[in-house]
Amino acid sequence: MREAGTGFRVLVAMSGGVDSSAAALLLQQAGYETWGVTLKMFCEDGPGSGEEDDTKACCSLESVEAARSVANRLSMPFYVFNFSQDFRREVIGRFIRAYQQGETPNPCIDCNRYVKLGKLFRRAQELDCGHVATGHYARVEFCQETGRWLLKKGLDPQKDQSYVLYALTQSQLSRLLLPLGALSKPQVRELARQAGFVNAGQPESQDICFVPDGDYAGFIQRVTGQPSQPGDFVGTAGQVYGRHKGIIHYTVGQRKGLGLSFPQPMYVCGIDPQENQVVLGRQEELFSDRLTAQGLNLIAVKDIQRPLRVKAKVRYRHQEQDATAVQTGEDQLEVRFDQPQRAITKGQAVVLYDGDTVVGGGTITAAQPAKKIL
Repeated sequence: MREAGTGFRVLVAMSGGVDSSAAALLLQQAGYETWGVTLKMFCEDGPGSGEEDDTKACCSLESVEAARSVANRLSMPFYVFNFSQDFRREVIGRFIRAYQQGETPNPCIDCNRYVKLGKLFRRAQELDCGHVATGHYARVEFCQETGRWLLKKGLDPQKDQSYVLYALTQSQLSRLLLPLGALSKPQVRELARQAGFVNAGQPESQDICFVPDGDYAGFIQRVTGQPSQPGDFVGTAGQVYGRHKGIIHYTVGQRKGLGLSFPQPMYVCGIDPQENQVVLGRQEELFSDRLTAQGLNLIAVKDIQRPLRVKAKVRYRHQEQDATAVQTGEDQLEVRFDQPQRAITKGQAVVLYDGDTVVGGGTITAAQPAKKIL
C-alpha cells in the first residue's frame, strides 16, 4: 500500500462488512486521514420492494448501522450517499436488458464500473479526498518501465477479486487504495476482532444484493411488470423438443429446471432472443475454443498490437486457461483457447492475465463451438 503523503485524505467505501471495516483500520494505522462512506444503492423502497429481505442487502439499514459503528469506533467522519437512482439505471437496468437479450450478466462488475467506484471517485474529488479505498482483495502497483498503473491479483488465491475490477481506468487506479490485497480472510477477521468491530464474525454474502433469493426471473417480472413469454426448446439441429417458460429463466450451461425428460443429460447451449428459443444439446456441445468480446478496458497495455499469450477467465470462479488474445478492432477482442472451454456465456466478462497482472478484459459477445473436444 502506498505511503501516506500529499493528498492523504481517503474516502473509504464501507459496506458494513468486515472487509471494508478492516481496510479503514489499516489505512488509519498507515497514517491516512479516513472518511467513511456507505452507498445507498438498493433498499426496500427500490424496484420489487416488499418481497426482498432488506437485511441481506449490502446497503440495508443493518449494514449502514454496522458501518457507522465502525466509523465511530475509529473516530472518523461518516456519510451515507444515495446512489439508488444510478444503481437502478446502471446496474438493475443493464441486468434486466441482458437477460431479455439472452445474456447472463455480472452485475457486480457493472456496479463497480458505473456506480460504486465510478461515482465515488467523483464524490471524492468534490470532498477534496485524494484517494478512494475499498475492501477488495486485489493490489495496485505503478510500473516505472511502462509508466502505467497495474491491477494485480490479491495474494490469497481463494479471495482474489481482480476479475470484478478489470474495468478500472488509469486515472482511477492512480487514486485507488486496496489495503487488503496482501491479506487472507482469516487475517482480516482477526484484525477486526482485535479492534472490537461488531461485524468481525459476519458471514460472507454470496447472493446478488438485489436478488437475495436467487430468483432472477421473478425479480425481472416484478420490476418490469411483464410476464415472460413461453417459446420452443430446440436442438442444435433445429428440432423442437417442447416449450420453455421464457428465456429469462435460463442460462448457458444450465441442466436442472428444464421440465423435459431425455435419455441422456441435456444442457442449455444457447439462447436466441429473436426467435424466443432456448437451444439444448449434449455436454460436449457446450464447449467453445474461441470467443469475441467488446466493451474493452486494457490496463497493463494501451492496446494489443500483436497476438498475446495470456491466461483467460470467462467467469469469476473459472480457473484461468492458456489462450492467445488478438485485438481485432478498436473495441473488439478475440480470445483463442488452447483447450476448449465449457459454457462460455454471452454477457459475462473475459479477463486476461499475465502472471498475477490484469492485462484487461471485456464483455463476451459470442463464442464459437469447438470442432473437437480434447
